[in-house]
Amino acid sequence: MISTSNITLRVGKKALFEDVNIKFTEGNCYGLIGANGAGKSTFLKILSGQLEPSKGEIAITPGERLSFLQQDHFKYDEYPVLDTVMMGNARLYEIMKEKEAIYAKEDFTDEDGIKASELEGEFAAMNGWEAESDAASVLNGLGILPEMHYEIMKNLNGPEKVKVLLAQALFGNPDILLLDEPTNHLDLDAIAWLEEFLINFENTVIVVSHDRYFLNKVCTQIADIDYGKIKLYAGNYDFWYESSQLLIRQMKEANKKKEEKIKELQEFISRFSANASKSKQATSRKRALEKIQLDDIQPSSRKYPYIDFRPNREIGNEVLTVEGLSKTIDGEKILDNLSFTLNHDDKVAFVGSNELAKTTLFQILTGEMEPDEGFYKWGITTSQAYFPLDSKDEFDNDYTIVEWLTQYSEEKDVTYVRGFLGRMLFSGDDGVKRVSVLSGGEKVRCLLSKMMISGANVLILDEPTNHLDMEAITALNNGMVKFPGVLLFSSRDHQIVQTTANRIMEIVPGGKLIDKITTYDEYLESDEMARKRHTYSIQNEEDN
Repeated sequence: MISTSNITLRVGKKALFEDVNIKFTEGNCYGLIGANGAGKSTFLKILSGQLEPSKGEIAITPGERLSFLQQDHFKYDEYPVLDTVMMGNARLYEIMKEKEAIYAKEDFTDEDGIKASELEGEFAAMNGWEAESDAASVLNGLGILPEMHYEIMKNLNGPEKVKVLLAQALFGNPDILLLDEPTNHLDLDAIAWLEEFLINFENTVIVVSHDRYFLNKVCTQIADIDYGKIKLYAGNYDFWYESSQLLIRQMKEANKKKEEKIKELQEFISRFSANASKSKQATSRKRALEKIQLDDIQPSSRKYPYIDFRPNREIGNEVLTVEGLSKTIDGEKILDNLSFTLNHDDKVAFVGSNELAKTTLFQILTGEMEPDEGFYKWGITTSQAYFPLDSKDEFDNDYTIVEWLTQYSEEKDVTYVRGFLGRMLFSGDDGVKRVSVLSGGEKVRCLLSKMMISGANVLILDEPTNHLDMEAITALNNGMVKFPGVLLFSSRDHQIVQTTANRIMEIVPGGKLIDKITTYDEYLESDEMARKRHTYSIQNEEDN
């Protein structure tokens, strides 16, 4: 168990948290939620001891081990992958290294023997003999193949490092597990594995995530940060949302009844206060009026953008034809003879672990890259808008936000352009901010403004939820569902894929394509798809 007593954190004159008292108990998974800037990650740092609060204390049950997801992706660059994972249990790893040092001595003494015996006993009590196999099992579950387990960390790419650090946090059955955005950079298969791990985890978990589906799957309680306080709700994210909305509606209804009663009493007092025969009743009503207090309904600090993609023209029947597309990058076949045709009502989710393949296909279809073989043809009624995975070139200039968006608008009126920015929560002086200094989330909101103002009837989105908060993801999800045109997109957000896509395409290892008209959940449940993915994987290994 981990609990807080009067935790307060002040940043300058602002109190990020004020006298927070909360208890996190064994057997529960808590989803820590709140608007951007509410302090979710900061609170996890306080709980883990990485950050000192201005006031208050953290209490952990004696003897319990706390583990948290490291955010420094370069901290372990000189260590092997398997060692990095086992470092998640610091004492166990320390014992392993002490043993190695003692047994490596040339002049092994009786004292060394006694020390080694003590270490062996402690090592066995901590299930040390299973440590390597346990670490390997977690790595395998997250998609880090056995041949990578003895690689040095600096040889891994970004997403692979994230998986290893997550394996480190999960390793060794910690009593308290703190996870800050654990699904970032994970493919959907790895996320599904993590969901099952946490569902079966019997200790205490506190997790920050913008993935609503993930929170719904794993959480037993929600800890909501708003206005410097943290309030607990039983149930998952959807239950929190419905119950919090219900509470507000009930308070508003109660206030409405109180307001009606106040009006009734005021009218009686006004009519009869000068009437001697009614004066006692008027005085009694006045006392009753003074006792009525309206509930203070404080609106949430959350702000939802408004995302509405409206095509300038209706799309025809001929949308996109792809024939025999192939692409090899650095000697690896990324796309292998891809062929498909899009229909005018298709919303296609590209899934699977090969992010480079999805991005490469999108870059080819938008003209940013040439295929090695094959061709593609867009229908004459189509117009495309593209949300790239890497947008740094878009903002490598000295434009203000308004100037930046105006260049993509047919209508150059500033008020018209500001209207699209306002939908994405840019208001007032925000319009004169330089795009070069925007945060990751602000840049994403700019790109979505650009897509809205384009009026395109085909949208191509490559991982658009990166850097977005829960409110913006919800707004984007709604906008994608309502969009009447054609969608091609990749996303790690399960709920977006499930609620939006009516067609699933997976580029499997080796660059082949699986194409299925179905929902995402039905696709995942398909034994045929699992067998095909396994077959392509084996074929690719044999080809190599």
